[in-house]
Amino acid sequence: MGLSLQGKKALVTAGANGIGLQIAQTFSQAGARVAICDVDEAALEAVRKAHPEFLVIAADVSREADVAQLFDEVITAFSGLDLLINNAGISGPTGRVDTLEFSEWQRTLDINISGQFLCTKAAVPHLLKSSGAAIVNLSSIAGHMGVAGRTPYAASKWAVVGFTKSVALELGSEGVRVNCILPGIVAGPRIDRVIAAKAQMHDTSIEEMTKLYTQHVSLGQFVNAQDIANMALFLCSDAAANVHGQEMVVDGYTEAVY
Repeated sequence: MGLSLQGKKALVTAGANGIGLQIAQTFSQAGARVAICDVDEAALEAVRKAHPEFLVIAADVSREADVAQLFDEVITAFSGLDLLINNAGISGPTGRVDTLEFSEWQRTLDINISGQFLCTKAAVPHLLKSSGAAIVNLSSIAGHMGVAGRTPYAASKWAVVGFTKSVALELGSEGVRVNCILPGIVAGPRIDRVIAAKAQMHDTSIEEMTKLYTQHVSLGQFVNAQDIANMALFLCSDAAANVHGQEMVVDGYTEAVY
């Protein structure tokens, strides 16, 4: 199917753990040279030891100066860039809209959407020099449905979809494909924390809240990080040469999120 990324140069933001690390590993196995950035110094050090083949950089994508330094290091090391995976994101606060602090709202948008803007802005001049360049933005199923108690997160993930489609219109004629992935409920520590917070919000048990999360998933199970990495690999490969400006949902067909 042409899923090789042989010779490609890729940057994965928030690539030191979770979905980002899975994408980085999958891309490397497909033949790409991989750079990752993250704010978690301990996780970055673990990746340096486990994956000496990766270019590992500490950077906060919500900070313009950090992003500028990140791209300076990547382009110096790689002499170009073919693939950008805008994966960095946070869950944000949990609670009814009138209970949330503006600072929590702002930080969620700063990382989840402004970080994608800053990285994309920095990447485009280099991607335009590439043959077969692609950008993949990570949104969420919260980017196409409402999620009570998660307004900052949902707002930021809807924004990612609009950003993706707009940048796709801008760059398509110049050969840069732009798509986004909407992961469903991804098994791991992040969703465990979200479920615990939602259980507290609704004064119920974690077990009951987990059942509520899974009962509206047609397949009856959470997806995993490899499912998302597989979609990212497809979107960046020649097999997706005519896939552009799309929302790729990987969620086991989830009809509602609590």
